[in-house]
Amino acid sequence: MSEPLLQISGLTKRFGGVTALSDVGLTVARGEVLALAGDNGAGKSTLIKAIAGVHSRDEGEIRFKGQPVDFATPSDARAAGIETIYQDLALADNLDIGANVFLGRERFTKFLGFLPRLDRETMRRESEKVLEQLEIDIETRKLTQPVRNLSGGQRQAVAIGRAIYWKAELLIMDEPTAALGVPEQRKVMELIQRLKAQGVAIIFISHNLHDIFAVSDRILVLRRGRNAGERAIGATNGDEVVKMMVGG
Repeated sequence: MSEPLLQISGLTKRFGGVTALSDVGLTVARGEVLALAGDNGAGKSTLIKAIAGVHSRDEGEIRFKGQPVDFATPSDARAAGIETIYQDLALADNLDIGANVFLGRERFTKFLGFLPRLDRETMRRESEKVLEQLEIDIETRKLTQPVRNLSGGQRQAVAIGRAIYWKAELLIMDEPTAALGVPEQRKVMELIQRLKAQGVAIIFISHNLHDIFAVSDRILVLRRGRNAGERAIGATNGDEVVKMMVGG
């Protein structure tokens, strides 16, 4: 069996006198979707922020591509190939798709031979390519409009496209279908399947058990900051998952 892309062991995180995570472990392989479930306060957000370089850990080890890592910042994690898409998507509503895909990593060209100027044409063209790669259909006229004019599903697709353009090998998705209508939820699920087929590893956080069972290979349940159980999707059901979440 090949080495996991991500391997975590003994991860513990404290905030003052509160232990948010205690001896948590998980593995994720390339092209695998690992669902992360648990009630509010179970430690899901703290765990993904520890992976993404937002929180430092107090104990334990994180190995990525077989090497121990200790990301000081989210930029370090992104540079290594880990991208996180939070619920708010971190999109700039007043900018177009190209500017959002390149947000913080803008392309420049020279004006009059020496003055730096945003290369909007290149950013738009490159963004269009990655959307086509993911089979995301956005009308041409909307490529030049602020992303506030896009639907919820299209905005989610732009955030995913940004991660893929920057060569994400591990994509962490925090409640990607929350607040979306049923047709748009279905499109996001299709996107996840395409990413999986391309070998991208995904940690999928959701309260929606239907979505979890639709796209995940395994499910890891956290309860009160600890591992409460792990199952292959084909070897469990919703009732068992809920029991692990609540301690039944």
